Amino acid sequence: MKERLVPTGSGVPTVYAGEQALHSRYNPRGEAEKYIDALNLRENIRFFILIEPGMGYMVPVLRKNNPQARIIALHISDFFITPGTGGDQTPDAVWSPGSVVPVQRFLEEQIPDTEARFIGLIEWRPSLAVYGEGYLRLLSEAAEFIKRVDANTRTVKNFGRRWFKNVFKNLTILRRVLEPGPFLSPVIITGAGPSLEETIPLLREWEKKESLGILAAASSAEALTAGGILPDLIISTDGGGWAPVHLRGVLRGKPPALAATLNAALPSQCGDLPILVLSDGSVWQSLLLKSMAVPFIPLPSRGTVTASAVDLALVLTRGEIFIAGTDLSHRDLRTHARPYSFNRLLELGASRFHPLYSETFVRAGAIAASGSHGIYAAWFSRQLGAYPSRVHTLGNNNPVFNSLGSGKSSSLPFPGAPGAPGTPRGRFLSGGKITRPSFPAEHALKALLGALGDPRFFPVISGELSPLLLGEGEDPSPRGLEQVIRSLTEPYFPGRSRNG
Repeated sequence: MKERLVPTGSGVPTVYAGEQALHSRYNPRGEAEKYIDALNLRENIRFFILIEPGMGYMVPVLRKNNPQARIIALHISDFFITPGTGGDQTPDAVWSPGSVVPVQRFLEEQIPDTEARFIGLIEWRPSLAVYGEGYLRLLSEAAEFIKRVDANTRTVKNFGRRWFKNVFKNLTILRRVLEPGPFLSPVIITGAGPSLEETIPLLREWEKKESLGILAAASSAEALTAGGILPDLIISTDGGGWAPVHLRGVLRGKPPALAATLNAALPSQCGDLPILVLSDGSVWQSLLLKSMAVPFIPLPSRGTVTASAVDLALVLTRGEIFIAGTDLSHRDLRTHARPYSFNRLLELGASRFHPLYSETFVRAGAIAASGSHGIYAAWFSRQLGAYPSRVHTLGNNNPVFNSLGSGKSSSLPFPGAPGAPGTPRGRFLSGGKITRPSFPAEHALKALLGALGDPRFFPVISGELSPLLLGEGEDPSPRGLEQVIRSLTEPYFPGRSRNG
């Protein structure tokens, strides 16, 4: 649809798309001001997402009423980012169809994943009449993002302090740090969906003929080892109290190396393993690791371990990457590939009054009711277009992965890296090196507390830690955060966390 500028009596132009005007034909600025006033927006909004604001006449009004807020404009048409057609548009960030990144990733880069309650979504409704389905698609993208951020925010609110304590526990047990070398062969990422059971025999056959690496989500490790496959690397990103159950069974055998986020809940025995340390890219986590001289890989925080595993695989190898066992759904009462760690807990707790079948039914229903599968499936459906062509689906994953290449062929669909021979399986372990932290975990605590008192770092670190550590009404000052941090780290540094 071709847009054109048309002068108005107020001295600023309106825009016509076809025969329809996007703004008032007489006073576009006054129209925008009345519109914003009528919305009666709450005062605590830190991020405004504008759906096709056209010439942006809403932006100055929002700036006046919420001077500290970040304004993000999402356009349906590249017309509005063409030089000379910006109108009053002075937002902090702009997305349009010509942008390099997809809209979901753009929003992730602009808004922290703990800020759902501070987001305001504003539609410029005349754009709906002009752009129709394109407008609704963009609105759906923004709503899906807010829904996912809201889920993350609620999780952080419930688990933030536990995650923070996990960080310092992990730093105290960290003895062997893995620095992976270059890896050129294919990597198989395994989730714990029911379809993994069908894929394991194929993986065993491929292992006999092809050098490859197995990167296993912690929840899938037990099913793999029971099927005769020892993963090269297990990835754990879950900070919940039940997460260590997935690792304990594997630790009883010949343990592989572990890739773990700093906030993951890890059994203490993991300190004996080579650990590939993953950071969420935040300033405070980077500060902790650099103060101990620990090498790490920064990865964006994801809601599902499979997404983090793909991010990691793209760093570890230049070979092909295959996703398996990522169903994001149930098969009747089967929620995961067997054997599954939590199934054993249900079996141990079963009784005449709590039959195993009934308990399994209740758990399957609870998982379905949580809606997490749908949230992750929607995220993947929008993210897959950004994955490189060497990421493929293997086996009966969720249908959202059908847009990826398929690795179901019985012949090995594993092209090596261009101009380089395939390397032995496990090369990113044996080809790398294992080091030790140069400084003890006390250095990390000291560095963090020191940063709270530095005005150069405090605003950023406070913005990152306050959602994790503070509830409504708690003191977000350097002193307030310091007191909470000392209290939470006391079990790992008795006396030191009190005295500094």
